[in-house]
Amino acid sequence: MAARGLGLLTSLPLRARRGQVQRPLCRLLSCPGTVAAALGREEQSSGSSETGSEDRTPKKRFSEVQKERREQAQRTVLIHCPNKISEKKFLKYLSQHGSINNHFFYESFGLYAVVEFSQKESVASLQNVTRTPSLGTEAAIPFRSRYFNLKLKTPLNQTSEQSSMRCRNQSSPSSKKLFELLCCAESVDDQLNTLLREFQLTEENTRLRYLTCSLIEDVAAAYFPDCTVRPFGSSVNSFGKLGCDLDMFLDLDEIEKFSTHKASGNFLMEFQVKNVPSERIATQKILSVVGECLDHFGPGCVGVQKILNARCPLVRFSHQASGFQCDLTTNNRIALKSSELLYMYGALDSRVRALVFSIRCWARAHSLTSSIPGAWITNFSLTVMVIFFLQRRSPPILPTLDYLKTLADAEDKCIIEGHNCTFVRDFNRIKPSGNAETLELLLKEFFEYFGNFAFNKNSINIRQGREQNKPESSPLHIQNPFETSLNISKNVSQSQLQKFVDLARESAWILHQEDKDRLSPSNNQPWGLAALLLPSVANSMSLAKKKKKPASERIKNLLESIKSESTENSTATNG
Repeated sequence: MAARGLGLLTSLPLRARRGQVQRPLCRLLSCPGTVAAALGREEQSSGSSETGSEDRTPKKRFSEVQKERREQAQRTVLIHCPNKISEKKFLKYLSQHGSINNHFFYESFGLYAVVEFSQKESVASLQNVTRTPSLGTEAAIPFRSRYFNLKLKTPLNQTSEQSSMRCRNQSSPSSKKLFELLCCAESVDDQLNTLLREFQLTEENTRLRYLTCSLIEDVAAAYFPDCTVRPFGSSVNSFGKLGCDLDMFLDLDEIEKFSTHKASGNFLMEFQVKNVPSERIATQKILSVVGECLDHFGPGCVGVQKILNARCPLVRFSHQASGFQCDLTTNNRIALKSSELLYMYGALDSRVRALVFSIRCWARAHSLTSSIPGAWITNFSLTVMVIFFLQRRSPPILPTLDYLKTLADAEDKCIIEGHNCTFVRDFNRIKPSGNAETLELLLKEFFEYFGNFAFNKNSINIRQGREQNKPESSPLHIQNPFETSLNISKNVSQSQLQKFVDLARESAWILHQEDKDRLSPSNNQPWGLAALLLPSVANSMSLAKKKKKPASERIKNLLESIKSESTENSTATNG
């Protein structure tokens, strides 16, 4: 989504040349106690952008992060506020129910406040003084949720009572803003890290995602007490960007954990349950009921669609207050395990996320990916391709999944539906990489590697970190890390794959040309990552195809000639 409109970049003025850097000012939050944290995150991200540097801060396990976020969400409320409100009086009113850990404001079909209390009891205290609205001719369906609507008994007349609150931005930067930031960067490495900082999920956006799952859990708990609604995918794997969808699944396994068979003498007690012919039918019936509840009783849930005949049945809806497009599945534990694996890979080296975000942005700028299902490459496939590429470096930047499996202990063992999903979860047992390559080099080599990859005969496999013979005839074969018989890119057509290869070769050529012309000044020309996001790359290719010239072969020959020139020069220098 964020890469749309990049065609506007060609008409924008270049604010600064390389070497004339103007740093953008940090955006401050309106909430006490979070400004310093935000600045600390900025410093940490900029400090860890050193190429190949190891992040010395202790890394939390994925399960620890999930547990902390879930507990945080259970102490949090979502409040729809009047547009004119005194922040000081608002917080004083809520403080009657208990101390407040954190809060922030944002806009989405009105003004909203996310308020985290120190204790869960404070939420119950607030619920006890909250009334069901009277709607006159209409009838309200009573539901005791943590999503409130605040009204003022008497409107604020004095503007002095209104605080100058700032709403935290929940969207990625515009194309114009992104272009300016990239052109003000000092290096290609700086460009990639800048794009990461601007597009990654903020602390506030992450809190809002977990809170939304917690609110949906409140609805589902009416039928399934002790169930859990967990986010997965981009929202939790550290590769999500602002504006991405919220994938969640209804975890009913927690209920079964309470039903451990404890024999008492000769007696064994079981619940009376309904029986259905298969697990799939059970899933469809559960989601159908939950979908009905969300549609009729879920505050803020609109546009509910029950897509029950899909390979993975789901309920799709929009959560109006948060602005998220949500997909709800049930017992999708393998997807959560895949999210944990990507989270680990993203945390092992500071270059991984920067490279993935840039490749994804590049792909979206040239319509290689799309939010509409079809024959396009998905963001998940691109992420796995980046991981595979980093496993192939010398020395490797990321370990293979099989190696992570050898480091696992009994606590890490995980078998889901017959699939071995075991890998080490303790970061301290993984040796950091000794590879110190720059992001600029990795970006260029990524395009070169896949621009010349033998997709016609080889598949991509991050379990072993090496090419393998394709087990099927799909144009692009990327093995599912856990369900190894599946191809996560089976949907990709030959024409879309060829488009990816052509663009990868041309992007590699652009970066090579910049290397050759580095000594000459580039007054008004975009450079580095900014140049790769311009639509002129795709346009030049389409023109070449109209002239019946094989663009990809032409660029491949250019790359080979550039390589041979550099080899000859280095040989002469050594001689």
